[in-house]
Amino acid sequence: MKAIVIGGGIGGMSSAIALEKAGIKVEVFEAVQEMKPVGAAISIWPNGVKCLNALGMKAPLRALGGNMAYMAYHDGATGAPLTRFSMAPLVQQVGEYPCPVARAELQAMLIDTFGRERVQFGKRVIQVEETAEGVIATFTDNSQARGDFLIAADGTHSVVREYVLEQKLERRYAGYVNWNGLVTIDERIAPANQWTTFVGDGKRVSLMPVSGNRFYFFFDVPLPKGLPQDRSTVKADLTGYFQGWAEPVQQLIAAINPETTNRVEIHDIEPFSRFVKGRVALLGDAAHSTTPDIGQGGCAAMEDAVVLAATLASHSLGIEDALLRYQARRVERVKDLVLKARKRCEVTHAHDPAITAAWYQSLKSETGERVLAGMCETIEGGPLG
Repeated sequence: MKAIVIGGGIGGMSSAIALEKAGIKVEVFEAVQEMKPVGAAISIWPNGVKCLNALGMKAPLRALGGNMAYMAYHDGATGAPLTRFSMAPLVQQVGEYPCPVARAELQAMLIDTFGRERVQFGKRVIQVEETAEGVIATFTDNSQARGDFLIAADGTHSVVREYVLEQKLERRYAGYVNWNGLVTIDERIAPANQWTTFVGDGKRVSLMPVSGNRFYFFFDVPLPKGLPQDRSTVKADLTGYFQGWAEPVQQLIAAINPETTNRVEIHDIEPFSRFVKGRVALLGDAAHSTTPDIGQGGCAAMEDAVVLAATLASHSLGIEDALLRYQARRVERVKDLVLKARKRCEVTHAHDPAITAAWYQSLKSETGERVLAGMCETIEGGPLG
């Protein structure tokens, strides 16, 4: 049995590794000539960590991760602490640590685990067709790949999604812009072992530790879609948006490198229930593009990969049947994640200012129990518990 995997990102490489472990021959095709991950880092929550552990990457993943032992919220304007609590109860309940990692390093780990020389770069798919013998993918250079089935992990702008759904879906703007990057850890800004977030006015500034003595940082600002962007004005833009905010926020803005800071308008896609058409299946952002507000986009793609490979390996009624069973096992799970992220997005970014103000107030009495319970519920809903 041979799989064609379209996309060399987190979902594509996780599925390629998982399928190969299940005894299936795999070819991977990636559109770009060189991988440049969108976003500086990613929080891999324990459900995602368990998936990568199961795929044989426990040790290398741990080497990439930062020590996120605590979680804290601060008032954006004054810097005053609102709440701080240990992540230990979460780890104890779910049986694994969260793992914030630099996205480029995660991507490199996945590609190297599969075999960098085996990934075919510069192969942008333009057409997928099914025949009596299987599936044919055609690329912009007019080359073709043939396999028994095809996994489309070609991202939020997926070309193959239109083939599967027989319609084109528009992305939905979530109402805010995110700036993100990496800086050297500075404990005058935030503790080195803590996920620290400053909140106010529907805005957010957050820092997470990753390996190599670095913070992953991000700024969220509710803004209209389509505003001009220019790297040369990043610091001035952020200084304006966060004028009057606490000194640690100002220190962070001063420390960032505009040349390595990403600016992203955040979107998602309305959940849908058809991931499979014949021998073609969607995976990752192609199937369930979400906002990053609960940090589950990459984890969901890893879950997809584990479930896909397990279903193909454990069922014997044919590829089409196994892919439909993969779909059945994933549709409600990922719909739940997309809608949870959307709800969290709306509260965090003041879609209703009164609700957001009430959330800020509730943080002052938050012991961690409520926040961690919600995280545990999301994590334990994954395929590996």
